[in-house]
Amino acid sequence: MLKKVLLTAVFAVSFGITQAQTTDHVALVTAEMNPATQEAAEASATKQTTTFYDRIPGIGNLIGFAKKHLAIRYRSGGTTPSGFDCSGFTRFCYSHFGINLPHSSSAQGNVGLKVEKESAMPGDLIFFKGHSAGGSSIGHVGLITEVVGNQIKFIHSAWGGGIRFDYLHADYYRNRFMGIRRVGHLLAQK
Repeated sequence: MLKKVLLTAVFAVSFGITQAQTTDHVALVTAEMNPATQEAAEASATKQTTTFYDRIPGIGNLIGFAKKHLAIRYRSGGTTPSGFDCSGFTRFCYSHFGINLPHSSSAQGNVGLKVEKESAMPGDLIFFKGHSAGGSSIGHVGLITEVVGNQIKFIHSAWGGGIRFDYLHADYYRNRFMGIRRVGHLLAQK
């Protein structure tokens, strides 16, 4: 519970927190935005998402399908809803739409087109080093679900927690970030 509260607080701070309170062991976080700024941000996010989904409509379906598997447990080598490892999950999601990815995060790191972080879009695969931030090879993969400004949200099968959402700006992932690959465009060819 405390971990979720802290993650929520970190996320809120990154988007302009103005007030935080603690009441009876529960942290209340309130973010305030100028209404005009908030409307502009929402319109921009909607326009970016709509424009992208209009070009490749299958991306919305892919992300919706991935979200249906939230909270399924992590299982080393897992490739089914009884348990997934990271690459097993991304492979399972894409294969549901006819795109076959290899079953290893490092092999998936060679599929599709390399994309700079600033150009990341929903449906892209995001890659990280394994447990050691000092490593030099890909050891983990997730599926980007949302990009708002420079904040990248992704869904993945995490060793601690199973299928869940995380954010690239969290220290653990920022320090292990390896790159982004675009494979979603393959959906348009199906």
